[in-house]
Amino acid sequence: MPADDPVVTDPGHYRLLFENERVRVLEYRDRPGDRTHPHRHPDSVMYTLSAFDRRVSSGGRQAEVSLAAGEVRWVGAQEHTGENTGTTDTHTIFVELKEPRPPSAGPGAEVLGPQAASGGAG
Repeated sequence: MPADDPVVTDPGHYRLLFENERVRVLEYRDRPGDRTHPHRHPDSVMYTLSAFDRRVSSGGRQAEVSLAAGEVRWVGAQEHTGENTGTTDTHTIFVELKEPRPPSAGPGAEVLGPQAASGGAG
């Protein structure tokens, strides 16, 4: 695993649940005030199991994130640190994609942190 893999940088927060040649599934847990070390995620889908507030930081930029339990968000490939700024524990599942981003998909890294879906569920 690369040194910037979240399972390596923060083994007390990230746990590998499943992996095959196409995806990797991680569980993330933390408590109010916890912070992560710099780490990298490939393109991922995040499913929140608990409501939380956090700050995601990278390269001098910051994003404040507040999500309710049961939300699903796209997280474009990015390197960042995170901090639980709320009063509740964080519990999320990440489904990381191993396939490279298609050229037609564009850069996608302009947005820091999770992004809402652009269309409705079918």
